[in-house]
Amino acid sequence: MTEKLFGTDGVRGVANTELTPEMALALGVAAAKVLGTSHRPRFVIGRDTRVSGIMLEAALSAGLCSMGAEVVSLGVASTPAVACTTRSEGFDAGAVISASHNPFADNGIKFFGGDGFKLDDSIEAEIEAIVLNHKDVARASGMGVGSISLIPELADHYVAHIEEAMDGTRLEGVSVILDGSNGANYRLGPRVLRDLGAEVECIHCDPNGGNINAQCGSLYPGEMQRLTVSRNANIGLAFDGDADRVILSDEHGRLVDGDRVMMLVGKHLARQGKLRHNTVVGTVMSNMGLEVALRKDNVTLLRSQVGDRYVSEMMRKDGYSLGGEKSGHLIFGDITTTGDGLLTALEVLRVVKETGRPLSDLADEMTEYPQVLLGVRVRDRNTWAADKEIQEAIRKSEQVLAGRGRINVRASGTEKLIRIMAEGPDQEEIDAIASEIASIVERKMGAAKV
Repeated sequence: MTEKLFGTDGVRGVANTELTPEMALALGVAAAKVLGTSHRPRFVIGRDTRVSGIMLEAALSAGLCSMGAEVVSLGVASTPAVACTTRSEGFDAGAVISASHNPFADNGIKFFGGDGFKLDDSIEAEIEAIVLNHKDVARASGMGVGSISLIPELADHYVAHIEEAMDGTRLEGVSVILDGSNGANYRLGPRVLRDLGAEVECIHCDPNGGNINAQCGSLYPGEMQRLTVSRNANIGLAFDGDADRVILSDEHGRLVDGDRVMMLVGKHLARQGKLRHNTVVGTVMSNMGLEVALRKDNVTLLRSQVGDRYVSEMMRKDGYSLGGEKSGHLIFGDITTTGDGLLTALEVLRVVKETGRPLSDLADEMTEYPQVLLGVRVRDRNTWAADKEIQEAIRKSEQVLAGRGRINVRASGTEKLIRIMAEGPDQEEIDAIASEIASIVERKMGAAKV
């Protein structure tokens, strides 16, 4: 956390070592200063199930209160629930304490503006400047000091919102295996699906503060896949720790990632005339197979930089209604402001019900191009782009794949990694291309592949 505070999804680090209570308090002070729109700004906070979450929430809340803010805590709540509550209940801003899919020892803090959207880079930079430059700000005193309230039932507004978004579609006759990752969606996810009539079997919905993402959830969907087959379920769902994304399994136990979800939902909406501008927004990591499959229905794929916040920005700028990432972050712009794993699952189930087709059949409308993704751990993720040898290797690889595939090299927004992606028709060829670039990065920057 010495390079800069904010990555692609807030401030993250090892809890109580890198992301300390002191840092959380300072972020609270700065956020109140930058995001507060009155002398008594209102903030809503939710957290995932990590043992460090309560500690960091207390510190963040203290910083906010020291600036005169009124803080409402939802307790354990998903990222999309906080975003929805922020907007629907008129808060100045919202905050989520979570490190998403990271191991439980990590944690993070991210903010939403009063509109429910993640903050622009420029606003994050204002908050960061106050924290890193140790700027003195005027604190509240006397009766001006803020207060904290615990109102978990406010999340019911989120539940009602996404259930209403189904427009009366019911899920009777649908059986679901739900892996809650021992995270933020362990209660509301099963509740919503059951409200809509689905039969739900839950796994990893028993958080203890230290088992979030532990060999479960979106990064470890194996058990969910096996149970989907053995229980003859229609669909399997594996959420990440803060439930802003989901990885699905079809009835045969095959994974259905975010690219395939964008494909099948995008095609369905386009055929109904409900896909705005007949366009889907993916990222530079979206598979070429998605682009080819959408093109068959006259749907255009646009690509943003990696990060659901950048997908969201492109969608908002030009009025698109569907976008997302291969990792399972999907944004339904007519319904919500951020990635939402539960809403994604519901939208897929809506397509299944309305078409009468199994998920496997729908997902097979896309053929995925071979792709390899390597990560090289580096000491400094900000200097690779200026290295001439690395850039020359990338240029030559792009020439080799011209018209047949793609190369994308980028710094991770959350870790000290350089990620190398190669995509094309021949697996051996792209493996060799990606490995060559990775070896140069490793040699030049003293790193090890992960």
